[in-house]
Amino acid sequence: MLVTEAIATFYLNTRQDSERICKPLKIEDYVVQPIVDVSPPKWHLGHTTWFFEEFVLKPNFSNYQLFDNDFAFVFNSYYETVGKRVVRANRGNLTRPSVNKVYDYRRYVDTHMEQLLEAGISDEVKQIVQIGIHHEKQHQELLLTDIKYILGNNPLLPVYDTNINENPVQDFEQQWLSIEEGVYAIGHQTNDFCYDNELGRHKVFLHNYQISSKLVTNEEYLEFVEAGGYRKFDLWHAEGWDWVQQNKIDAPEYWHQIEGRWHQYTLMGLQPINLKAPVTHISYFEAFAFAQWKGMRLPTEFEWEAAQHLFKWGTRWEWTESAYLPYPFYQKADGALGEYNGKFMVNQKVLRGGSIATPKKHTRHTYRNFFHSHLRWQFTGLRLAKS
Repeated sequence: MLVTEAIATFYLNTRQDSERICKPLKIEDYVVQPIVDVSPPKWHLGHTTWFFEEFVLKPNFSNYQLFDNDFAFVFNSYYETVGKRVVRANRGNLTRPSVNKVYDYRRYVDTHMEQLLEAGISDEVKQIVQIGIHHEKQHQELLLTDIKYILGNNPLLPVYDTNINENPVQDFEQQWLSIEEGVYAIGHQTNDFCYDNELGRHKVFLHNYQISSKLVTNEEYLEFVEAGGYRKFDLWHAEGWDWVQQNKIDAPEYWHQIEGRWHQYTLMGLQPINLKAPVTHISYFEAFAFAQWKGMRLPTEFEWEAAQHLFKWGTRWEWTESAYLPYPFYQKADGALGEYNGKFMVNQKVLRGGSIATPKKHTRHTYRNFFHSHLRWQFTGLRLAKS
């Protein structure tokens, strides 16, 4: 039984980061759930804590006493194996437990986790702790983007933090990078942490293709908007066109036209659109339509991975043309943790890269994010490719 100081430090730093993200919030901000895809900040803080209590402390801490018998029901997300839970759409109805009690819960679990780590854990338990840490990092990204959605749909469009630059400019020339036809190895191969959906390293054949060194910018996307891209049905998938019509979509999320000039809600508040920054908060439907308008396409996730060492990435989650499917040889883990990725491998698109909301030490070139085609509250963008 052993544990390195590194894993304990990694755990504590990650836990502190979640609370740092919430520091600018007012108490009223913690409970809001504007749409089903956005969870209240209080729920994120509780759920990430429950994960360690349920999967680490309960089975491994001798005589561990639950902080609250109701919290498994309140803070379970989708783990059918573990038991009943609050319906996702009802998380915003949880005015109780209070925010203060959730923070007490975090301190209680952290105290016991520190004791467990100091006493020493097996390699098997260490792997679960690592999953829990990276699970919390995933929720930190969701937490920040959910906070943006909550504040961005407040009629006052309040400022979250004046020090966050979510729209970095790509200060280099755009190039078309040529990738030669051939067989390429795909998937995670080192001993570093990864999720199970990155495993099953395998080979794919790719034809000759080119991929842009730059993400599509606001300036380029504005041309699409002003050219009537949202009114040209032939650019869209049928499902995407229905989505545009039903929801009256005419621009990316958070774009506001004020007195003839486009503005964008950011974590720093409402600002004029930075034309040189990468476009963000677009759905797969929009990314596909833009690529069609340009006479190009989105790269597959395999094309992206084969070329990623040639361009800068990490400020936007990049839509790909790939469906979210298991790799060859994929094996779902036993028990509740087997529900982590495998059961979502249907009707979703893969995104690659990361974003300005992605925590440090959490992304890598084999990381596979995935969302439904209409979602755009995350920092999603696109990179063009052509054959």
